[in-house]
Amino acid sequence: MASTTDTQDPETIRRLLTTPARWAIVGLSTNTRRPAHGVSRMIRDQLGMDIVPVNLAGEDVHGETGYRRLADIEGQVDVVDCFVNSQRVGAVVDQAIEIGAKAVWLQVGVIDHEAAARARDAGLDVVMDTCPAIEAPKLGL
Repeated sequence: MASTTDTQDPETIRRLLTTPARWAIVGLSTNTRRPAHGVSRMIRDQLGMDIVPVNLAGEDVHGETGYRRLADIEGQVDVVDCFVNSQRVGAVVDQAIEIGAKAVWLQVGVIDHEAAARARDAGLDVVMDTCPAIEAPKLGL
């Protein structure tokens, strides 16, 4: 079972935040009050990542085409950033594995050790219970 320390490895976090990548942001909608809205903008504008909104309505966000499911996204997804509750995140992690993502990032308070273990067993990097907006300043980004 993955511990919180295993899922907050500083080198993994550094690599994910500094390597150009395409991030699918699951739970990113047009609701500006939701944390995903600001964090996804920071991932795109400050870290320089490509972002893909994934939400139940398939809404476009930040001028980026939105999708209802990870499987609907064309092309490679490198990181699946999960802004869904802990009870739902296991299914999202399983979808990330199915589409061949390279990493899953479970946001602050989103904890599922079994899903993290499945992702790691499938060869994905796993970050859990933290946020790029928290980690980037620690790295001077």
